[in-house]
Amino acid sequence: MSQYFEVHPDNPQPRLLKQAAQILHGGGIVAVPTDSSYALACHLDDKGAAERLRRIRQVDDKHHLTLLCRDLSELATYARVDNRQYRLLKLGTPGPFTFILEATKEVPRRLSHPSRRTIGLRVPDHRVLQALLAEFGQPLLATTLIPPGESEPMNEAEAIRDRFEKQLQAVVDAGACPMQPTTVIDLSQDDAPVLVRQGRGTAAALGL
Repeated sequence: MSQYFEVHPDNPQPRLLKQAAQILHGGGIVAVPTDSSYALACHLDDKGAAERLRRIRQVDDKHHLTLLCRDLSELATYARVDNRQYRLLKLGTPGPFTFILEATKEVPRRLSHPSRRTIGLRVPDHRVLQALLAEFGQPLLATTLIPPGESEPMNEAEAIRDRFEKQLQAVVDAGACPMQPTTVIDLSQDDAPVLVRQGRGTAAALGL
């Protein structure tokens, strides 16, 4: 049975965020709100939690998982970023963009793409998630909460609890999210940025 935290969207209760962070530190999978849709999140360094995350989504190791970071300084620990890439990152963060970048050695090899050594990173523009990341103290490993066999992400916390309560350890309810995934931009190539998926973020916001 998953725990259910009803969190105020503008003034999240520190006590509830602390409990959610403790569950994450303990290896739990938690459904969290973002500025695009709800996501499944777990501890970056917990191999078992990452494997369960993939099983819930039914995706293999070629599916890019994403690191949710508080800011660009945190993001730079986990990805190699040159000046051109950094300018684009500044334009798109915080916001509904996921950037595929070359992973540093700080990212466990099992989490990066098996043939390309890349990782998805993003800085969400969501008050509750930012507060949870601050309480947790490091990036979270995450994936958009799209049920297996479906194409649309979930954005109602109660529906998420009803459907996944035996697979999740907690659900953080901060109200409905926009029902669009992030826009994914691949910056790992030597040439121009590649639009991998059009989502909530507009490429025009990045000057592309």
